[in-house]
Amino acid sequence: MERSEAYGFSAAISGAFLLSCLLFSALNREQRAPYMDEAFHVPQAQAYCEGLFQQWDPMITTLPGLYLMSVGVVKPAVWLFGWSGSVVCSTGMLRFINLLFSVGNFYLLYLLLCKIHHKNKTVSGFQRILSTLTLAMFPTLYFFTFLYYTDTGSVFFTLFAYLMCLYGNHKTSALLGFCGFMFRQTNIIWTIFCGGSVVAQKLSEAWKTELQKKKEERISAMKGSFSELIKVLQFLTEYIMSFTNLVTLITLTWPYILLVIVFFSFVVINGGIVVGDRSSHEACFHIPQLFYFFSFTLFFSFPHLMTPNKIGNFLRSVRKHLVQYSILIAISIFLVWKFTYVHKYLIGDNRHYTFYVWRKVFQRHDLVKYIFVPAYIFAGWSLADSLKSKSIFWNLIYFVCVFAVTVPQKLLEFRYFILPFLIYRLNIPVPPLSRLLLELTLYIVVNAITFHLFLNKTFQWPNSEEIQRFMW
Repeated sequence: MERSEAYGFSAAISGAFLLSCLLFSALNREQRAPYMDEAFHVPQAQAYCEGLFQQWDPMITTLPGLYLMSVGVVKPAVWLFGWSGSVVCSTGMLRFINLLFSVGNFYLLYLLLCKIHHKNKTVSGFQRILSTLTLAMFPTLYFFTFLYYTDTGSVFFTLFAYLMCLYGNHKTSALLGFCGFMFRQTNIIWTIFCGGSVVAQKLSEAWKTELQKKKEERISAMKGSFSELIKVLQFLTEYIMSFTNLVTLITLTWPYILLVIVFFSFVVINGGIVVGDRSSHEACFHIPQLFYFFSFTLFFSFPHLMTPNKIGNFLRSVRKHLVQYSILIAISIFLVWKFTYVHKYLIGDNRHYTFYVWRKVFQRHDLVKYIFVPAYIFAGWSLADSLKSKSIFWNLIYFVCVFAVTVPQKLLEFRYFILPFLIYRLNIPVPPLSRLLLELTLYIVVNAITFHLFLNKTFQWPNSEEIQRFMW
Protein backbone atom coordinates (compact mmCIF):
# COMPACT_ATOMS: atom_id res chain seq x y z
CA MET A 1 0.00 0.00 0.00
CA GLU A 2 1.43 3.36 -1.03
CA ARG A 3 1.62 6.13 1.56
CA SER A 4 -1.12 8.23 -0.06
CA GLU A 5 -3.41 5.21 -0.25
CA ALA A 6 -2.65 4.36 3.38
CA TYR A 7 -3.61 7.88 4.44
CA GLY A 8 -6.75 7.75 2.32
CA PHE A 9 -7.76 4.38 3.75
CA SER A 10 -7.15 5.57 7.33
CA ALA A 11 -9.28 8.66 6.69
CA ALA A 12 -12.08 6.57 5.15
CA ILE A 13 -12.25 3.98 7.91
CA SER A 14 -11.98 6.65 10.63
CA GLY A 15 -14.68 8.78 9.03
CA ALA A 16 -16.97 5.80 8.57
CA PHE A 17 -16.48 4.76 12.20
CA LEU A 18 -17.17 8.31 13.45
CA LEU A 19 -20.37 8.51 11.42
CA SER A 20 -21.40 5.08 12.70
CA CYS A 21 -20.77 6.16 16.29
CA LEU A 22 -23.01 9.21 15.83
CA LEU A 23 -25.79 7.07 14.33
CA PHE A 24 -25.26 4.48 17.05
CA SER A 25 -25.72 7.14 19.73
CA ALA A 26 -28.90 8.47 18.08
CA LEU A 27 -30.40 5.01 17.70
CA ASN A 28 -29.66 4.03 21.28
CA ARG A 29 -31.22 7.22 22.60
CA GLU A 30 -34.43 6.56 20.69
CA GLN A 31 -34.57 2.78 21.14
CA ARG A 32 -33.03 1.80 24.45
CA ALA A 33 -34.95 -1.43 24.93
CA PRO A 34 -34.30 -4.52 22.80
CA TYR A 35 -36.23 -4.36 19.53
CA MET A 36 -37.58 -7.14 17.29
CA ASP A 37 -35.25 -10.18 17.42
CA GLU A 38 -33.12 -8.41 20.02
CA ALA A 39 -35.83 -9.42 22.49
CA PHE A 40 -34.42 -12.95 22.17
CA HIS A 41 -30.74 -12.24 21.52
CA VAL A 42 -30.10 -9.72 24.32
CA PRO A 43 -31.49 -11.79 27.25
CA GLN A 44 -29.64 -14.84 25.94
CA ALA A 45 -26.34 -12.94 25.84
CA GLN A 46 -27.01 -11.54 29.30
CA ALA A 47 -27.59 -15.06 30.62
CA TYR A 48 -24.20 -16.07 29.19
CA CYS A 49 -22.63 -13.00 30.81
CA GLU A 50 -23.91 -14.29 34.16
CA GLY A 51 -22.40 -17.72 33.49
CA LEU A 52 -25.76 -19.40 32.80
CA PHE A 53 -24.58 -21.38 29.78
CA GLN A 54 -27.26 -24.03 30.21
CA GLN A 55 -30.04 -21.49 29.74
CA TRP A 56 -31.43 -21.28 26.20
CA ASP A 57 -34.38 -19.45 24.64
CA PRO A 58 -36.24 -21.96 22.40
CA MET A 59 -37.26 -19.14 20.03
CA ILE A 60 -33.63 -18.63 18.94
CA THR A 61 -32.83 -20.51 15.72
CA THR A 62 -29.07 -19.88 15.40
CA LEU A 63 -26.10 -21.33 17.27
CA PRO A 64 -24.60 -19.33 20.19
CA GLY A 65 -21.61 -17.84 18.37
CA LEU A 66 -22.82 -14.26 18.85
CA TYR A 67 -23.34 -14.70 22.59
CA LEU A 68 -20.04 -16.50 23.16
CA MET A 69 -18.18 -13.81 21.24
CA SER A 70 -20.00 -11.12 23.22
CA VAL A 71 -18.92 -12.64 26.52
CA GLY A 72 -15.38 -12.95 25.17
CA VAL A 73 -15.33 -9.21 24.40
CA VAL A 74 -17.32 -7.81 27.33
CA LYS A 75 -15.73 -9.75 30.19
CA PRO A 76 -12.14 -8.63 29.49
CA ALA A 77 -13.45 -5.06 29.04
CA VAL A 78 -15.16 -5.27 32.43
CA TRP A 79 -11.90 -6.34 34.03
CA LEU A 80 -9.83 -3.76 32.13
CA PHE A 81 -12.05 -0.71 32.71
CA GLY A 82 -13.55 -1.68 36.04
CA TRP A 83 -17.13 -1.57 34.81
CA SER A 84 -19.93 -2.82 37.00
CA GLY A 85 -23.68 -2.68 37.35
CA SER A 86 -26.10 -2.17 34.49
CA VAL A 87 -23.44 -1.24 31.89
CA VAL A 88 -22.12 -4.80 31.82
CA CYS A 89 -23.85 -6.68 28.99
CA SER A 90 -26.45 -3.92 28.64
CA THR A 91 -28.32 -3.64 25.34
CA GLY A 92 -26.12 -0.73 24.28
CA MET A 93 -22.91 -2.57 25.15
CA LEU A 94 -23.99 -5.66 23.23
CA ARG A 95 -24.96 -3.56 20.20
CA PHE A 96 -21.56 -1.87 20.28
CA ILE A 97 -19.91 -5.25 19.62
CA ASN A 98 -21.48 -5.21 16.16
CA LEU A 99 -20.04 -1.74 15.62
CA LEU A 100 -16.61 -3.24 16.26
CA PHE A 101 -17.36 -6.04 13.82
CA SER A 102 -18.27 -3.40 11.22
CA VAL A 103 -14.77 -1.91 11.49
CA GLY A 104 -13.36 -5.38 10.90
CA ASN A 105 -15.64 -5.80 7.89
CA PHE A 106 -14.41 -2.52 6.43
CA TYR A 107 -10.80 -3.69 6.66
CA LEU A 108 -11.61 -7.16 5.30
CA LEU A 109 -13.48 -5.72 2.33
CA TYR A 110 -10.45 -3.61 1.46
CA LEU A 111 -8.05 -6.55 1.78
CA LEU A 112 -10.32 -8.73 -0.36
CA LEU A 113 -10.56 -6.10 -3.08
CA CYS A 114 -6.77 -5.78 -3.07
CA LYS A 115 -6.26 -9.54 -3.25
CA ILE A 116 -8.92 -10.32 -5.86
CA HIS A 117 -7.91 -7.48 -8.20
CA HIS A 118 -4.17 -7.36 -7.53
CA LYS A 119 -3.35 -8.24 -11.15
CA ASN A 120 -5.27 -5.26 -12.48
CA LYS A 121 -2.68 -2.48 -12.38
CA THR A 122 -5.13 0.07 -13.83
CA VAL A 123 -7.16 0.15 -10.60
CA SER A 124 -6.16 3.13 -8.49
CA GLY A 125 -5.88 3.23 -4.72
CA PHE A 126 -8.76 5.72 -4.65
CA GLN A 127 -10.98 3.26 -6.53
CA ARG A 128 -10.18 0.53 -4.01
CA ILE A 129 -10.91 2.83 -1.06
CA LEU A 130 -14.14 4.11 -2.61
CA SER A 131 -15.24 0.55 -3.42
CA THR A 132 -14.55 -0.47 0.18
CA LEU A 133 -16.45 2.50 1.58
CA THR A 134 -19.39 1.75 -0.71
CA LEU A 135 -19.59 -1.91 0.29
CA ALA A 136 -19.21 -1.04 3.97
CA MET A 137 -22.26 1.22 3.54
CA PHE A 138 -24.30 -1.52 1.85
CA PRO A 139 -27.76 -0.69 3.30
CA THR A 140 -29.03 -4.10 4.40
CA LEU A 141 -25.79 -4.89 6.21
CA TYR A 142 -25.14 -1.37 7.50
CA PHE A 143 -28.49 -1.03 9.23
CA PHE A 144 -28.02 -4.19 11.30
CA THR A 145 -24.66 -2.91 12.47
CA PHE A 146 -26.61 -0.90 15.04
CA LEU A 147 -28.76 -3.71 16.44
CA TYR A 148 -27.79 -6.86 18.30
CA TYR A 149 -28.31 -9.23 15.38
CA THR A 150 -26.06 -11.98 14.01
CA ASP A 151 -25.52 -10.45 10.56
CA THR A 152 -22.46 -8.26 11.14
CA GLY A 153 -20.48 -10.96 12.96
CA SER A 154 -21.62 -13.57 10.46
CA VAL A 155 -20.31 -11.44 7.58
CA PHE A 156 -17.04 -10.75 9.44
CA PHE A 157 -16.09 -14.40 9.91
CA THR A 158 -17.25 -15.41 6.43
CA LEU A 159 -15.27 -12.65 4.72
CA PHE A 160 -12.26 -13.46 6.90
CA ALA A 161 -12.52 -17.12 5.92
CA TYR A 162 -12.73 -16.14 2.24
CA LEU A 163 -9.64 -13.92 2.56
CA MET A 164 -7.62 -16.70 4.18
CA CYS A 165 -8.77 -19.08 1.44
CA LEU A 166 -7.52 -16.68 -1.25
CA TYR A 167 -4.14 -16.56 0.49
CA GLY A 168 -3.99 -20.35 0.64
CA ASN A 169 -4.34 -20.63 4.45
CA HIS A 170 -7.04 -23.27 4.22
CA LYS A 171 -6.89 -24.60 7.78
CA THR A 172 -7.30 -21.06 9.12
CA SER A 173 -10.06 -20.46 6.60
CA ALA A 174 -11.96 -23.55 7.71
CA LEU A 175 -11.57 -22.55 11.38
CA LEU A 176 -12.99 -19.10 10.61
CA GLY A 177 -15.71 -20.81 8.60
CA PHE A 178 -16.61 -22.76 11.72
CA CYS A 179 -16.91 -19.45 13.62
CA GLY A 180 -19.20 -18.16 10.87
CA PHE A 181 -21.25 -21.35 11.11
CA MET A 182 -21.65 -20.71 14.85
CA PHE A 183 -23.23 -17.36 14.00
CA ARG A 184 -25.55 -18.72 11.30
CA GLN A 185 -25.82 -22.32 10.15
CA THR A 186 -26.30 -21.46 6.46
CA ASN A 187 -22.77 -20.04 6.40
CA ILE A 188 -21.63 -23.61 5.84
CA ILE A 189 -22.53 -22.90 2.20
CA TRP A 190 -19.81 -20.25 2.03
CA THR A 191 -17.32 -22.69 3.54
CA ILE A 192 -18.20 -24.98 0.65
CA PHE A 193 -17.73 -21.98 -1.66
CA CYS A 194 -14.21 -21.45 -0.29
CA GLY A 195 -13.33 -25.09 -0.86
CA GLY A 196 -15.06 -24.97 -4.23
CA SER A 197 -13.04 -21.95 -5.32
CA VAL A 198 -9.86 -23.94 -4.65
CA VAL A 199 -11.22 -26.78 -6.77
CA ALA A 200 -12.29 -24.27 -9.46
CA GLN A 201 -8.75 -22.92 -9.67
CA LYS A 202 -7.28 -26.40 -10.20
CA LEU A 203 -9.96 -27.20 -12.78
CA SER A 204 -9.27 -23.95 -14.63
CA GLU A 205 -5.57 -24.75 -14.81
CA ALA A 206 -6.29 -28.26 -16.10
CA TRP A 207 -8.88 -26.96 -18.56
CA LYS A 208 -6.41 -24.40 -19.92
CA THR A 209 -3.87 -27.17 -20.42
CA GLU A 210 -6.52 -29.25 -22.17
CA LEU A 211 -7.34 -26.42 -24.55
CA GLN A 212 -3.67 -25.77 -25.26
CA LYS A 213 -3.29 -29.39 -26.21
CA LYS A 214 -6.09 -28.87 -28.72
CA LYS A 215 -4.43 -25.64 -29.84
CA GLU A 216 -7.34 -23.53 -28.63
CA GLU A 217 -6.35 -19.91 -28.13
CA ARG A 218 -8.08 -19.24 -24.83
CA ILE A 219 -10.64 -20.60 -22.39
CA SER A 220 -13.24 -17.97 -23.16
CA ALA A 221 -13.20 -18.51 -26.93
CA MET A 222 -16.63 -20.15 -26.94
CA LYS A 223 -17.81 -19.16 -23.47
CA GLY A 224 -21.56 -19.12 -23.21
CA SER A 225 -22.33 -21.54 -26.05
CA PHE A 226 -24.21 -24.75 -25.35
CA SER A 227 -21.57 -26.89 -27.09
CA GLU A 228 -18.88 -25.36 -24.89
CA LEU A 229 -20.92 -26.17 -21.78
CA ILE A 230 -21.17 -29.80 -22.88
CA LYS A 231 -17.40 -29.90 -23.39
CA VAL A 232 -16.81 -28.43 -19.95
CA LEU A 233 -19.14 -30.95 -18.29
CA GLN A 234 -17.43 -33.82 -20.10
CA PHE A 235 -14.04 -32.53 -19.00
CA LEU A 236 -15.29 -32.09 -15.43
CA THR A 237 -16.59 -35.66 -15.32
CA GLU A 238 -13.35 -37.09 -16.70
CA TYR A 239 -11.23 -35.01 -14.34
CA ILE A 240 -13.12 -36.04 -11.20
CA MET A 241 -13.20 -39.71 -12.24
CA SER A 242 -9.40 -39.75 -12.15
CA PHE A 243 -8.25 -41.16 -8.81
CA THR A 244 -5.05 -39.07 -8.87
CA ASN A 245 -6.96 -35.84 -9.47
CA LEU A 246 -9.50 -36.73 -6.80
CA VAL A 247 -6.75 -37.34 -4.23
CA THR A 248 -5.15 -34.01 -5.16
CA LEU A 249 -8.41 -32.13 -4.66
CA ILE A 250 -9.11 -33.85 -1.32
CA THR A 251 -5.58 -33.05 -0.15
CA LEU A 252 -6.11 -29.37 -0.99
CA THR A 253 -9.57 -29.06 0.53
CA TRP A 254 -9.56 -31.48 3.48
CA PRO A 255 -10.09 -28.72 6.12
CA TYR A 256 -13.32 -27.70 4.37
CA ILE A 257 -14.39 -31.33 3.94
CA LEU A 258 -13.82 -31.89 7.67
CA LEU A 259 -16.01 -28.89 8.51
CA VAL A 260 -18.76 -30.15 6.19
CA ILE A 261 -18.63 -33.51 7.98
CA VAL A 262 -18.98 -31.67 11.31
CA PHE A 263 -21.97 -29.80 9.87
CA PHE A 264 -23.76 -32.97 8.76
CA SER A 265 -23.02 -34.57 12.14
CA PHE A 266 -24.66 -31.55 13.78
CA VAL A 267 -27.71 -31.87 11.51
CA VAL A 268 -28.09 -35.56 12.37
CA ILE A 269 -27.67 -35.01 16.12
CA ASN A 270 -29.87 -31.89 16.15
CA GLY A 271 -32.51 -33.44 13.92
CA GLY A 272 -32.31 -30.53 11.48
CA ILE A 273 -30.36 -27.40 10.62
CA VAL A 274 -32.48 -25.05 12.74
CA VAL A 275 -31.91 -24.66 16.48
CA GLY A 276 -34.98 -23.78 18.55
CA ASP A 277 -38.17 -22.66 16.79
CA ARG A 278 -38.39 -24.86 13.69
CA SER A 279 -42.07 -24.31 12.95
CA SER A 280 -41.36 -20.92 11.37
CA HIS A 281 -38.20 -21.97 9.53
CA GLU A 282 -39.13 -25.00 7.49
CA ALA A 283 -37.11 -25.64 4.34
CA CYS A 284 -38.92 -25.73 1.00
CA PHE A 285 -38.15 -25.61 -2.72
CA HIS A 286 -38.73 -21.88 -3.15
CA ILE A 287 -37.22 -21.26 -6.60
CA PRO A 288 -38.49 -17.64 -6.86
CA GLN A 289 -36.09 -16.76 -4.03
CA LEU A 290 -33.38 -16.96 -6.69
CA PHE A 291 -35.34 -14.48 -8.81
CA TYR A 292 -35.76 -12.17 -5.82
CA PHE A 293 -32.02 -12.26 -5.23
CA PHE A 294 -31.34 -11.37 -8.87
CA SER A 295 -33.76 -8.44 -8.59
CA PHE A 296 -32.24 -7.33 -5.27
CA THR A 297 -28.77 -7.40 -6.83
CA LEU A 298 -29.97 -5.53 -9.91
CA PHE A 299 -31.42 -2.74 -7.75
CA PHE A 300 -28.36 -2.28 -5.55
CA SER A 301 -25.91 -2.62 -8.47
CA PHE A 302 -27.84 -0.85 -11.18
CA PRO A 303 -24.88 1.46 -12.02
CA HIS A 304 -22.96 -1.69 -13.03
CA LEU A 305 -25.72 -4.01 -14.25
CA MET A 306 -27.95 -1.59 -16.18
CA THR A 307 -25.49 0.25 -18.38
CA PRO A 308 -26.59 1.05 -21.97
CA ASN A 309 -23.92 -1.30 -23.29
CA LYS A 310 -25.10 -4.18 -21.10
CA ILE A 311 -28.76 -3.63 -22.00
CA GLY A 312 -27.82 -3.55 -25.69
CA ASN A 313 -25.85 -6.79 -25.37
CA PHE A 314 -28.80 -8.45 -23.66
CA LEU A 315 -31.23 -7.41 -26.39
CA ARG A 316 -28.85 -8.67 -29.07
CA SER A 317 -28.54 -11.95 -27.16
CA VAL A 318 -32.33 -12.25 -27.04
CA ARG A 319 -32.65 -11.62 -30.79
CA LYS A 320 -29.93 -14.16 -31.52
CA HIS A 321 -31.31 -16.86 -29.21
CA LEU A 322 -35.03 -16.06 -29.27
CA VAL A 323 -36.15 -19.70 -29.02
CA GLN A 324 -33.91 -20.42 -26.02
CA TYR A 325 -35.10 -17.31 -24.19
CA SER A 326 -38.73 -18.16 -24.94
CA ILE A 327 -38.24 -21.60 -23.42
CA LEU A 328 -36.48 -20.03 -20.42
CA ILE A 329 -39.39 -17.62 -19.89
CA ALA A 330 -41.90 -20.49 -20.08
CA ILE A 331 -39.92 -22.55 -17.55
CA SER A 332 -39.56 -19.55 -15.24
CA ILE A 333 -43.30 -18.83 -15.37
CA PHE A 334 -43.97 -22.45 -14.47
CA LEU A 335 -41.52 -22.27 -11.54
CA VAL A 336 -43.11 -19.07 -10.26
CA TRP A 337 -46.56 -20.67 -10.57
CA LYS A 338 -45.73 -23.93 -8.80
CA PHE A 339 -43.07 -22.90 -6.28
CA THR A 340 -44.02 -19.48 -4.92
CA TYR A 341 -44.48 -19.61 -1.14
CA VAL A 342 -45.71 -16.88 1.18
CA HIS A 343 -44.44 -17.07 4.75
CA LYS A 344 -46.78 -15.99 7.53
CA TYR A 345 -44.20 -13.45 8.72
CA LEU A 346 -44.11 -11.82 5.28
CA ILE A 347 -47.79 -10.89 5.32
CA GLY A 348 -48.21 -10.60 9.10
CA ASP A 349 -45.49 -8.15 10.17
CA ASN A 350 -45.87 -4.60 8.86
CA ARG A 351 -42.57 -3.42 10.33
CA HIS A 352 -40.47 -4.86 7.50
CA TYR A 353 -39.89 -3.46 4.01
CA THR A 354 -40.66 -6.87 2.51
CA PHE A 355 -44.23 -6.61 3.86
CA TYR A 356 -44.83 -3.51 1.75
CA VAL A 357 -42.99 -4.86 -1.29
CA TRP A 358 -45.24 -7.91 -1.22
CA ARG A 359 -48.48 -6.04 -0.49
CA LYS A 360 -47.94 -3.04 -2.77
CA VAL A 361 -46.44 -4.95 -5.69
CA PHE A 362 -47.06 -8.69 -5.73
CA GLN A 363 -50.53 -8.67 -4.18
CA ARG A 364 -51.93 -6.07 -6.56
CA HIS A 365 -52.91 -8.79 -9.03
CA ASP A 366 -52.28 -12.50 -9.48
CA LEU A 367 -50.53 -11.82 -12.79
CA VAL A 368 -47.93 -9.45 -11.32
CA LYS A 369 -45.57 -12.22 -10.26
CA TYR A 370 -45.52 -13.50 -13.85
CA ILE A 371 -45.06 -10.06 -15.42
CA PHE A 372 -41.72 -9.72 -13.64
CA VAL A 373 -40.27 -12.88 -15.21
CA PRO A 374 -38.52 -11.06 -18.11
CA ALA A 375 -36.98 -8.67 -15.57
CA TYR A 376 -35.77 -11.66 -13.53
CA ILE A 377 -34.14 -13.13 -16.62
CA PHE A 378 -32.41 -9.86 -17.46
CA ALA A 379 -31.22 -9.50 -13.84
CA GLY A 380 -29.83 -13.03 -13.84
CA TRP A 381 -28.18 -12.58 -17.24
CA SER A 382 -26.68 -9.25 -16.21
CA LEU A 383 -25.33 -10.74 -12.97
CA ALA A 384 -23.73 -13.65 -14.84
CA ASP A 385 -22.37 -11.30 -17.51
CA SER A 386 -20.71 -9.11 -14.87
CA LEU A 387 -18.83 -12.19 -13.61
CA LYS A 388 -17.58 -13.34 -17.02
CA SER A 389 -14.05 -12.36 -16.02
CA LYS A 390 -14.11 -15.29 -13.59
CA SER A 391 -13.63 -18.84 -14.83
CA ILE A 392 -16.60 -20.96 -15.78
CA PHE A 393 -15.81 -23.27 -12.85
CA TRP A 394 -15.78 -20.36 -10.38
CA ASN A 395 -19.14 -19.24 -11.74
CA LEU A 396 -20.49 -22.76 -11.41
CA ILE A 397 -19.59 -23.05 -7.72
CA TYR A 398 -20.81 -19.50 -6.99
CA PHE A 399 -24.25 -19.97 -8.54
CA VAL A 400 -24.64 -23.40 -6.95
CA CYS A 401 -23.94 -21.79 -3.56
CA VAL A 402 -26.36 -18.93 -4.26
CA PHE A 403 -29.00 -21.51 -5.15
CA ALA A 404 -28.30 -23.51 -1.98
CA VAL A 405 -28.41 -20.50 0.35
CA THR A 406 -31.57 -18.87 -1.08
CA VAL A 407 -33.93 -21.48 -2.52
CA PRO A 408 -34.59 -23.52 0.69
CA GLN A 409 -35.74 -20.35 2.50
CA LYS A 410 -39.52 -19.92 2.65
CA LEU A 411 -39.36 -16.40 4.09
CA LEU A 412 -38.49 -13.50 1.79
CA GLU A 413 -35.86 -11.76 3.93
CA PHE A 414 -33.34 -9.32 2.45
CA ARG A 415 -30.77 -10.21 5.14
CA TYR A 416 -30.36 -13.63 3.52
CA PHE A 417 -28.99 -11.89 0.40
CA ILE A 418 -26.15 -10.00 2.11
CA LEU A 419 -23.34 -12.53 1.73
CA PRO A 420 -24.11 -13.71 -1.83
CA PHE A 421 -24.35 -10.04 -2.85
CA LEU A 422 -21.01 -9.14 -1.26
CA ILE A 423 -19.24 -12.13 -2.84
CA TYR A 424 -20.61 -11.12 -6.24
CA ARG A 425 -19.75 -7.44 -5.77
CA LEU A 426 -16.19 -8.17 -4.65
CA ASN A 427 -15.50 -10.30 -7.72
CA ILE A 428 -16.74 -8.09 -10.54
CA PRO A 429 -14.11 -5.84 -12.16
CA VAL A 430 -13.56 -2.68 -10.12
CA PRO A 431 -15.98 -0.13 -11.65
CA PRO A 432 -14.91 3.33 -12.84
CA LEU A 433 -15.20 6.25 -10.42
CA SER A 434 -18.42 7.61 -11.93
CA ARG A 435 -20.29 4.35 -11.29
CA LEU A 436 -18.79 3.97 -7.83
CA LEU A 437 -19.94 7.46 -6.87
CA LEU A 438 -23.44 6.73 -8.20
CA GLU A 439 -23.53 3.46 -6.26
CA LEU A 440 -22.33 5.16 -3.07
CA THR A 441 -24.94 7.91 -3.51
CA LEU A 442 -27.66 5.27 -3.84
CA TYR A 443 -26.51 3.56 -0.64
CA ILE A 444 -26.35 6.84 1.29
CA VAL A 445 -29.87 7.80 0.18
CA VAL A 446 -31.30 4.38 1.06
CA ASN A 447 -29.54 4.42 4.45
CA ALA A 448 -30.76 7.96 5.18
CA ILE A 449 -34.35 6.98 4.39
CA THR A 450 -34.09 3.81 6.46
CA PHE A 451 -32.71 5.55 9.54
CA HIS A 452 -35.20 8.40 9.19
CA LEU A 453 -38.12 5.96 9.10
CA PHE A 454 -36.74 3.90 11.97
CA LEU A 455 -36.06 6.86 14.26
CA ASN A 456 -38.87 9.27 13.38
CA LYS A 457 -41.81 7.42 11.80
CA THR A 458 -42.92 5.26 14.70
CA PHE A 459 -46.37 3.73 15.07
CA GLN A 460 -48.35 1.48 17.39
CA TRP A 461 -50.35 -1.64 16.87
CA PRO A 462 -53.95 -1.81 18.13
CA ASN A 463 -54.18 -3.10 21.71
CA SER A 464 -50.44 -2.53 22.24
CA GLU A 465 -48.57 0.34 23.85
CA GLU A 466 -45.19 -0.71 22.47
CA ILE A 467 -43.63 1.60 19.90
CA GLN A 468 -43.08 -0.04 16.51
CA ARG A 469 -40.52 0.99 13.89
CA PHE A 470 -39.92 0.35 10.20
CA MET A 471 -36.82 -1.64 9.26
CA TRP A 472 -35.38 -4.05 6.70
